[in-house]
Amino acid sequence: MGLFSFFKRPDINEGLKAFKSTDGAVLIDVRTEEEYAERKIEGSINLPLDEITKITSVVPDKNTPVFLHCRSGKRSGKAQKILASMGYTKAVNIGGIITYKG
Repeated sequence: MGLFSFFKRPDINEGLKAFKSTDGAVLIDVRTEEEYAERKIEGSINLPLDEITKITSVVPDKNTPVFLHCRSGKRSGKAQKILASMGYTKAVNIGGIITYKG
């Protein structure tokens, strides 16, 4: 692991490949409703960061693979930590839509 690998952000394009190849996975966009309305990834569910604890109504099984993204990866990183504290075992931050090539 290099000195600057700590600063490397997740690659949403690689994360989406993993999402698409994971059975039963759910893609959650934690941006605001306004941001989501402007641009979204097909198949994603909008659940803003300030409402992330409501995930139990969307993903009741805490062993479900949950792939999280936002604009830059910062909010989805926070969401990942919140979900882990709630007992979600497979929550992954895949980064920000600003680098999405789709």
